[in-house]
Amino acid sequence: MFGQLDISKRQAEITDLVQKAGFASVEELAERFDVTTQTIRRDVNGLCELGILRRTHGGVEPPAPASNIHYSTRQILNLPEKQVIAKLVAGKVANNQSLAFSIGTTPEIVMQALTGHEKLAVFTNNLNVAFSASANPTFQVTIAGGRLRHGDRDVLGSAAQSFFSNYKVDIGIFGVAGVDEDGTLLDFHEDEVAARQSILANCRQSYLVLDHSKFGRGAHVRGGMLRDVDAIFTDRPVPDAILANLENTRTRVYVGGGG
Repeated sequence: MFGQLDISKRQAEITDLVQKAGFASVEELAERFDVTTQTIRRDVNGLCELGILRRTHGGVEPPAPASNIHYSTRQILNLPEKQVIAKLVAGKVANNQSLAFSIGTTPEIVMQALTGHEKLAVFTNNLNVAFSASANPTFQVTIAGGRLRHGDRDVLGSAAQSFFSNYKVDIGIFGVAGVDEDGTLLDFHEDEVAARQSILANCRQSYLVLDHSKFGRGAHVRGGMLRDVDAIFTDRPVPDAILANLENTRTRVYVGGGG
């Protein structure tokens, strides 16, 4: 898979556990996975070399990022939840439709779930999405030009904004870094917000895709409100305080995974 790290299933589970707990000792990880402490040390050393985790006294913890978590780490965090969301979205997309995709790991996984469709027209500034879409020869894939952002493999800035404004698509699919309790959509960079807003302004239906960890997560750039989108796809029920912001709005909420 384009951009996917070569790590084991156990390493992915360790990463997810540590990101959620904030810290884990080598001993408790060894007990949890029923392996030796030497095996766990090899696992976490490999994750630390990749910058996914950071060694600390007696164990391992998440790195202290200056902004968002690195894309390669986000690809493996909450992956089963994102796959549930992707399946849910795929069920709402018909063959022959046109779709605009933003940056982010959840939109990428949604695209992977759509590769069984036929004759989709895909417009994106996300090279991971474009690569996944190109696996289906019936898809028409159009990508934004401009400066490539390392790590995330996306194009941002005025070129991306103009790109999306050139089209009117059936469905816009995008994620966010976080959702504040008052329903404000949050991201880490102004250019991320601008690209997403350009998709929102140029689609007939807007789909916000996000796993439960984004609700209440902080980020410092405002970018619209939850009620601005037509549909929200997530893996667990939206917290009541946030859901209250959708009363008397047209926004639909779809929850997968039996939550």
